Amino acid sequence: MKVSVAMATYNGEKYIAQQIDSILNNLRKNDELIISDDGSTDDTVKIIKKFISKDRRVKYVEGPKKGVKLNFDNAIRNCTGDYIFLSDQDDVWMPNKVSTVLKTFQDNDCSLVVHNAKMVDASLEDIGMTLYEFRNSGAGILKNIIKNSYVGCCMAFDAKLKDKILPIPGNIEMHDQWIGILCEKYGKSIFINNFLIQYRRHGNNVSRLTHYPIGKMIKNRYLFVKEYFKRKKMV
Repeated sequence: MKVSVAMATYNGEKYIAQQIDSILNNLRKNDELIISDDGSTDDTVKIIKKFISKDRRVKYVEGPKKGVKLNFDNAIRNCTGDYIFLSDQDDVWMPNKVSTVLKTFQDNDCSLVVHNAKMVDASLEDIGMTLYEFRNSGAGILKNIIKNSYVGCCMAFDAKLKDKILPIPGNIEMHDQWIGILCEKYGKSIFINNFLIQYRRHGNNVSRLTHYPIGKMIKNRYLFVKEYFKRKKMV
């Protein structure tokens, strides 16, 4: 059983080394970390290549330079493992993340696992909230269309579902909602309470902790549902 980690990066030099270290501490010798960089202009790629020179499990691919959704699409396409974990560039994984998630897959015969996270600031200080509390996390396709609780950095899925998930539509808001709902549609999602990452909020995150204006929220849901039903007809 091989694990792939799909990481999307862009100008992440400040935190990426700590994140890569925490991931590699979870991986076995035959696992892999696939990093798709979307055209960073800082030292992100230089840092990645330093890891590559020391550890064959780290692999670098050039991103499509079309934003975070298609950058994750690219990383996932290059994964060769049986299970694919998603990773942001700025969090920190707990040492038991991969082993806990793999055991959950084995014990529950599921297609996707979501775990909880401690929300921390830039210095990894606890900010007094968990991700599940903030997102009201749980399974349910309609529930997660109305208010998404699938957060990519806390997700891993069975690679057999790559053909259902890809390509990720370029016009939806985020990749993680798409992956979570497609995995739930064609398999089973399990939410576990374990805190398996420190979810860093530092002011420059791609994901938001505030709501969009109501008009944009309605538009985002309309586009998602449109793409969802279009994909159902194709598969």
